[in-house]
Amino acid sequence: MSKGRGRIWEGSRKPMYWFILAYLLLLALPCTGFLPNFWSRVLTLSWDSHTHQYITEQAILNVTLETLKGTEKHQGNQAEEQTRLGRGFWRAVGEVVKSNAAMDFLSSTRSDPVYHFDSERVESAMGMLRQFWAQTLLSVRAKEYQSARHRLGQLFHSLQDFYSHSNWVEMGQHSIYLHLLQPEEPAIPVATDDTPTCMECFSVTCRNNLLPRLTSTQQDSQLLTTGYFSTYPPKPQGKCSHGGILDSSRYMGAKGGINKDSTSPLFSPHHYLHVKAATLATEATLTVLRDLRDTVGHKAFLRLFSVKQVPALVFVMDTTGSMFEEITAARLRAHSIIQSRANSPGQPGTFLLVPFHDPDVGPVYETDDPNQFMQHMENLMALGGGDEPEMCLSAIQLALTHSPPLSEIFVFTDASPKDAHLFDAVKALALEKQSKLTFLLTEDPNYTTEVRGRGKRRRRRSREPLSPDRFSLYSSLSSLSGGLTIFTTNSDIHKVSTIVEDNTAADKVTLLHVEVAQELMSSHSFRVDSSVKNVTLHVTGILTECILTSPSDQSQSLLNEQGSLAELERFQGLYRISLLPPIQAGQWKVYTKSDGQLTFNVIGDSSVDFLYYFATVTNETHPGLARVEGSPVAGVPAFLVLAVTGLAPDEEASFSHVTLLGAQGETLQQVKLNSSSTSSSAYSVNELVGWVDSVPRAPFCVRLTGRDSRGNKLERVSTEMVQPTHVQLQVLSVPRLVPGHSTVVGFNILNHGPARLFNLSIDDDCGYLHKRGSPRYHIAEQGSFYDQVNIHTPATAQAGATVTLSLTVHALDSADSNYAVTYLTVVPPDPDTSPPSCSAAGGQPTCPSVCNESSWSVSLVVSDRGRSGLAALQLRKGEGILTLFLSPPPTEDSMGDTQQQAHRSKTTSGGHPHHHHHKARLEKGDSPLNVSDWILESSQPLWVRYTSSCCSAQAELLVWDTAGNMKRCHLTPGQQRQLTDRSTETNGIGQITLSGVFYLLLSLLWSLL
Repeated sequence: MSKGRGRIWEGSRKPMYWFILAYLLLLALPCTGFLPNFWSRVLTLSWDSHTHQYITEQAILNVTLETLKGTEKHQGNQAEEQTRLGRGFWRAVGEVVKSNAAMDFLSSTRSDPVYHFDSERVESAMGMLRQFWAQTLLSVRAKEYQSARHRLGQLFHSLQDFYSHSNWVEMGQHSIYLHLLQPEEPAIPVATDDTPTCMECFSVTCRNNLLPRLTSTQQDSQLLTTGYFSTYPPKPQGKCSHGGILDSSRYMGAKGGINKDSTSPLFSPHHYLHVKAATLATEATLTVLRDLRDTVGHKAFLRLFSVKQVPALVFVMDTTGSMFEEITAARLRAHSIIQSRANSPGQPGTFLLVPFHDPDVGPVYETDDPNQFMQHMENLMALGGGDEPEMCLSAIQLALTHSPPLSEIFVFTDASPKDAHLFDAVKALALEKQSKLTFLLTEDPNYTTEVRGRGKRRRRRSREPLSPDRFSLYSSLSSLSGGLTIFTTNSDIHKVSTIVEDNTAADKVTLLHVEVAQELMSSHSFRVDSSVKNVTLHVTGILTECILTSPSDQSQSLLNEQGSLAELERFQGLYRISLLPPIQAGQWKVYTKSDGQLTFNVIGDSSVDFLYYFATVTNETHPGLARVEGSPVAGVPAFLVLAVTGLAPDEEASFSHVTLLGAQGETLQQVKLNSSSTSSSAYSVNELVGWVDSVPRAPFCVRLTGRDSRGNKLERVSTEMVQPTHVQLQVLSVPRLVPGHSTVVGFNILNHGPARLFNLSIDDDCGYLHKRGSPRYHIAEQGSFYDQVNIHTPATAQAGATVTLSLTVHALDSADSNYAVTYLTVVPPDPDTSPPSCSAAGGQPTCPSVCNESSWSVSLVVSDRGRSGLAALQLRKGEGILTLFLSPPPTEDSMGDTQQQAHRSKTTSGGHPHHHHHKARLEKGDSPLNVSDWILESSQPLWVRYTSSCCSAQAELLVWDTAGNMKRCHLTPGQQRQLTDRSTETNGIGQITLSGVFYLLLSLLWSLL
């Protein structure tokens, strides 16, 4: 997923004609923006181009490592830190990259010039950028991290496009354009519609084709322009085109173009400036990430990208009267997990509990404090209950919505689901988040009925069977998500629940996952490589014989003897087999005889794992691979893209192929990968591509095969079952939700089969759907149908909240179905997007040449220009003392002893003033100081004085308002009447800064009130 990982086709044995065919297809298509992803370099023959993907990944990685250095006692080198970031980190980064690339692929954004800084729509594009920023902040503060990653990807795409599509680089600029996200910074006017900007260019490389004023380095005479693309909007005569062989507007005067998307002259007329544009785009991306980190705090920033996150502990708990033993078992496992994590490195992870019975579900209890979670578990009671079916799927839906991706969710119940209509929504969420569902059922599925007695559920055996398939929905969900369904008893639930600890330990990888249906005998194998430790086998069902064979052909009959290979624990419904050390590397075999269905799951400890997705060559506006949303289409070709994560800094591994495995472990298809043998010392993720000639029609999972540095075969399995289909569901727009207003979400259903009827099920987790039901559509063979979902957001909706919308389409004549999940953010109707302001109110002269004998100071008036009022201040940089006042401070002379008194009089926000003016003092390293309680009105200012030795001649003050907008104020000696305010504001559209004189008058007026 980054630059320099080798050429995709080098050493590949795939037929080159597929590449040629894809490339020729693209020659008929238009193109804008930095290239979307790594595959674009292949299609444009520009191996050294910087793509949106590369710029975004490297910026996130660099700022994440920066942040870790600031929050931990940094040990080890950068490569080691990258290895420890975790699979969840790379999935989170992938979500941002996916959202970034989707701007080039979605029909609602790919041709709109506002999203790409095309066609001189600069003002509208800046407004869009600031909306993306405000929505990102809202989502992070609400802990809606998936929504935040989506908006951040959109923001990065537009921001990066500015440097590729405009004449900013051609004007000789060496720094980023601050005004894009900071309205107070100086702005450069945009050329008007009737102002010519380009001269004719008749070659693929266009040099000096911008008119002189468009390349001027004189600030008072500069003009901004961006290239026009294709036919909409129409290009006026004399304007610049985007350019390149895929842009039809390049033939209109002025001919040529100015884009710097790639290093290929065929696609980018200003290809020779590509590196400069990419460098500025990277710096702009880094700036946004650092501002985001400083605004939301280091902890929230690391949570946003799932940095070093151990697996979430997620319980869905039936709390009816019969569940005492199950609740006790869950408490036991939670306590054990918390104890084991207490001294481990990394983030503590998420703890989440969703209780349910009939008719109540929830509320969701979520925390990252293990002690609070344990206290909540202690207070959980098994009381009451209703009829045998319970609202289990509603609770699972809540758990999936609130838990992070890649979670394993454990469901404790003894009842079948009463809310079966939610099966589609739960299935879609589980697949979209790649989360596993494991059910621990303390009920015999064949011969148990229930009677009631004194508010408590009792069981009694009966010869009258209930429906034997009443738990089938649970089994289906565990099967497709890669989890397990375990039928056990109250007496064994404490032991069976050890699976919770086994599966939620850090760095767990899957070596084998297979289901065996009603076979008396079966044989399966799995491979252990040198990186794998602590291998555990879980087997559900009833075994009559189980023989384990090691790579050295040593065998052990696990049911009948003890041996040196493994130890078996037998519980009702579950066999737990632990390989004994030293574990031999190589192929292990398991031979079994059974009475009924078995499920095998083999896990081990290793940091080496993989992520994957299916993709197709885009057939619209940009050369690249567009990710397939939902399930892939059966029987058609597709690319399979894999990212290998967690290789150690000194470890080399090669990966030859993937195998698509059926539900019972049978091989459906083998897919060759590009030849790769890459050391991870530079990057800890390695991206590979395979060509699937025809996607299998049966469900399958993906197994990656390679060799480790010692030559041992390396295998990893992604356990969720891919469900190939002949129908697609595409969400075309993701609108913002405004309290008290209605909006629509457009979608397309694409039928890849014969003409037939389809049924659509729609669900949202907040109940905002304007109309519920299951509409039907008749869609022609190879046809499509467009429709909309109406959503009404109540006036009481909380800004920052996320609505999870799930759509599932079913064919009525077959098993064909597909899903789409989208996240909609509630935004305030009239948000305060104006940041606070700093204005100089006085200071001492500049420092002399001998610094250790002198000090400098500057006085500032700090206020909020919006409606919210000041919230917090922090001294981020500088070795001096920042003193805060509620009224104008004393004169310069009376402040002479400030530095000497600093440590004696330092107070907190809750303290009382030590001096009739002085309220608090701050130093670098102090946490942000909450000042919101001091502010009686939103317009009330604060006065601050910064004093420092001349040996420390710079400082940085961060100021927030209660709406979350941030101002970054840089302090230097000699700021007597003006503040060197190269600020970075986390704001939306703001107003021009009021002058220092005005603020001084305002402060004097306030002091008289």
